[in-house]
Amino acid sequence: VQLVESGGGLVQSGGSLRLSCVTSGRDFASSSVDWWRQPPGKEREWVAQIDWSGSTFYTTSVKGRFTISRDNAKNTAYLQMSSLKPEDTAIYFCNFAIPQENWGQGTQVTVSS
Repeated sequence: VQLVESGGGLVQSGGSLRLSCVTSGRDFASSSVDWWRQPPGKEREWVAQIDWSGSTFYTTSVKGRFTISRDNAKNTAYLQMSSLKPEDTAIYFCNFAIPQENWGQGTQVTVSS
């Protein structure tokens, strides 16, 4: 199983980014997918989930600003991030929900104030 995140970068506060998570080696369409992030010097934290039916769930701090989506034909999940804040600065990872797979490299998001 492979998970490849991309789309990160440096953006000013209030800006937007769209992250992609390309997967392989697992039945994507029947799997729930999570986005996680690890801020500098902190533990990895859960951000959002999209389940196999398309239902979405978010941590409180990103509700109304982030949107998780999926394209089953491309085995890809996305995280659209808007109204970014400096506290969103982190390495962003995706992973399948239970059971999780080995983590990918992640993609760095840096939000300047």
